[in-house]
Amino acid sequence: MNAFAPTELPDVQASTDRRGQPIQRVGVRGVTHPVTWLTGQGLCPTVAEVEMYVALPADQKGTHMSRFVALLHDVRQPLETANLPDLMADMLDLLDAAGGYLSIAAPIFLTKQAPVSGIPSLMDYRARLLAEHVDGRTTVTLSITAPVTSLCPCSKTISRYGAHNQRSHITIAASLAQGARMLPDDLIRIAEDAASCELWGLLKRADEKFVTERAYENPKFVEDLVRDVAARLSDDPRVVRYEVSSENFESIHNHSAYAWMEGVGAAV
Repeated sequence: MNAFAPTELPDVQASTDRRGQPIQRVGVRGVTHPVTWLTGQGLCPTVAEVEMYVALPADQKGTHMSRFVALLHDVRQPLETANLPDLMADMLDLLDAAGGYLSIAAPIFLTKQAPVSGIPSLMDYRARLLAEHVDGRTTVTLSITAPVTSLCPCSKTISRYGAHNQRSHITIAASLAQGARMLPDDLIRIAEDAASCELWGLLKRADEKFVTERAYENPKFVEDLVRDVAARLSDDPRVVRYEVSSENFESIHNHSAYAWMEGVGAAV
């Protein structure tokens, strides 16, 4: 006969720890889980990489790791900035915690029409939702990484014909005001507007002519990319603070050009 019946199994994690050391983050990471992301085009099924942590008091030996995964399994609403505080509240309540950290990162896919032919294709972007609960307040941050084209102004100026260009990754992280709603499409549009030209998954010859000439007529340094994005975010009433970076994968060097900056939005 078992020493313990199922209802009598000891809960070691709930026992008292006497070392007097609180832990700021404890939980699970590297969790791969199917989710549905809300975009401006509707629902986007995808697979996310998830991190979930809570603050652990000094007198508690451990947290209940299985509860994190159980909570994630029960999520039924599509992910968006507006419902992330509720998910954070559910996690804190389930784990009986005063502070928490929640990160959900995944590829998302948007349908785009080619600029001349109008032929549709999917473009993939990276998106991330981050919630942090500290001192009774939950902060929500939406991040995206958008691939774009940048064409070098210096190369265009000094060359008799042509100019070198490169594919660039613009990453934006926007921390939002309480109750503000923002979809990943909003940040993707800001990033693509700042580029020499945006990208499409499928182009016909007329489209390729358009994007080549569009980039040539709109040269941008890596510094231009981040400053143009920052100008838009600084005027956004939903944004409290932001970070923006661009990595330009050089076509004439075996290294990247990089710029990063941060600032405050109009919600401050």
